[in-house]
Amino acid sequence: MIRLVQGIFLAVAAVVLLWLGGFLLFSAQLPRQPVAHANVSDAIVVLTGGQGRLQVGLHLLSAGKGGKLLVSGVKTGISAAELQANSTATSDLFSCCVDLGYQAHDTWGNAIEAALWIRRHGFQSLHLVTASYHMPRSLLLFQQAMPKVSLQANPVFSERVKLANWWRFPGTMKLLAVEYSKYLVSLLRVRLTGPAG
Repeated sequence: MIRLVQGIFLAVAAVVLLWLGGFLLFSAQLPRQPVAHANVSDAIVVLTGGQGRLQVGLHLLSAGKGGKLLVSGVKTGISAAELQANSTATSDLFSCCVDLGYQAHDTWGNAIEAALWIRRHGFQSLHLVTASYHMPRSLLLFQQAMPKVSLQANPVFSERVKLANWWRFPGTMKLLAVEYSKYLVSLLRVRLTGPAG
């Protein structure tokens, strides 16, 4: 009985240490700076849910870094006019080049929604715009949903997420720990199911 308890304890300790080591590596490898010189892609996809993401996407669009922009995961009832009113983009830019996606409710949903949009327009490359801490999981799932599409990461940074010295800020530490755990679940899912097509 004692050996069984010891074995269970050692197994749990090993899992905790592996998780902790992976978490430290994950946190260290998160993007710390915005992209200085973005390449031109066919399109831009912005994932909702964080401060400043839409502005970065619209900046890329107005700078000619993509021909069309999808805002994925928009809440039902939110119109293009409301989003445009909260940005510096012109109504002409919105009417010609911005599509709103209302079907996605999580990151995998974003990837599926974007993949369908990409196929419909025949795009081969895109800028992916989301929060820095959310980027690894987003790239993982987008690569699974559209393995033949070239992805460029455009991380967005919030003043509320303190990536520098994150261990000193309990809120950021908790956010990164949760995101890392979600990343592991997504990684397992990708390994088990493979590319979507």
